[in-house]
Amino acid sequence: MRIVRFSPGPESGLGTDPLFGILEDDNQISVISGDPIYHGVTKTAAKVELTKVRLLAPVIPRSKIVAVGKNYADHAKEMGSEVPKEPIIFLKPNTSVIGPGDTIVWPAMAPTIDYEAELAVVIGRVCKDVPKERVHEVIYGYTLANDVTCRELQKSDGQWARAKGFDTFCPIGPWIETDFVPGTQRIFSKVNDEIRQDATLDQMIFSVADIVVFVSQVMTLLPGDVIITGTPAGIGPLIERGNVVVGIDGLGQLTNKVSAKP
Repeated sequence: MRIVRFSPGPESGLGTDPLFGILEDDNQISVISGDPIYHGVTKTAAKVELTKVRLLAPVIPRSKIVAVGKNYADHAKEMGSEVPKEPIIFLKPNTSVIGPGDTIVWPAMAPTIDYEAELAVVIGRVCKDVPKERVHEVIYGYTLANDVTCRELQKSDGQWARAKGFDTFCPIGPWIETDFVPGTQRIFSKVNDEIRQDATLDQMIFSVADIVVFVSQVMTLLPGDVIITGTPAGIGPLIERGNVVVGIDGLGQLTNKVSAKP
């Protein structure tokens, strides 16, 4: 099941407030009532064409985005680091989230900004100290994320909050896939249609289950929290007024524009 969040537009007859829906095989969206993570999936009678709406980030975390650093060996190597012995985690603010088609805004204090293609895990229930065999019970579904980063600020600050926390620095979308099972799917990124990253999810050092277990030992996870699971090798700078695509087989593609430098 593909859960979308969208702005219907005045011509749809559905009002102008964001709505949730199920994206059907015929590209019709079956509108559902309320936020499915909190209220479950209840279809209404309303339907709308995908081409007639604007997709939004499928989840806006009310609590937090937990990110994992250096979770691919080749990426750790390109960053001049050893493979970590346990997950390296940090937080991104929920105000950094934007949706598909939205613009990544280049901050005035950032000389360059980088893309980072990532698999995103959407948490579906309150959980703490999750045992590995029960991780699947707390995951609502999966989507795509781009962990946009200012590398110069990451290096100068010695920690990552500012470098990765600017508004618009966490594109998420285009939908939540509830039936996705991470395995050997391809993960990639493109900048202005040029492939920059190309790997498979099984190259992660720590699996999704490992990550959820670890993070839940540190902090309580809440419905709508998002965990982004690290990026493969091939990171690099975005191009002003360009575009960036993040893709994972089975999850679609997340495309965003990049603003001009201020």
